[in-house]
Amino acid sequence: QMQLVQSGGGLVQAGGSLRLSCAASERTFNEYIVGWFRQAPGKERKWVGTILWPGGRTIYWDSVKGRFTISRDSAKNTVYLQMNSLKPEDTAVYYCAAGNTGGYYFTTDYQYWSQGTQVTVSS
Repeated sequence: QMQLVQSGGGLVQAGGSLRLSCAASERTFNEYIVGWFRQAPGKERKWVGTILWPGGRTIYWDSVKGRFTISRDSAKNTVYLQMNSLKPEDTAVYYCAAGNTGGYYFTTDYQYWSQGTQVTVSS
């Protein structure tokens, strides 16, 4: 069973930056798409963006496009979410997930999930 361990996150002021890391226990991770989701209190988990496989193309939710960047370091079995120009509305628990079902938007498209980390953006 592949394990995803997430790190990064924390408290930042509006306009600041944070980077989240998602490290996998198995090299087969590099053959999965990896998505990032977030969940604010009282709300459903929402798709933020995905890095596809093969090819590495990235796709993003419009609300984060131009501010968030997903990248992959295959040698480290790690995917990153760089978040710039953060806004208070970006406050949420962020999760990474790996999948190979063919889809990328829904939580059910992913089989493996990280434990999640809190990102809090103060105004």
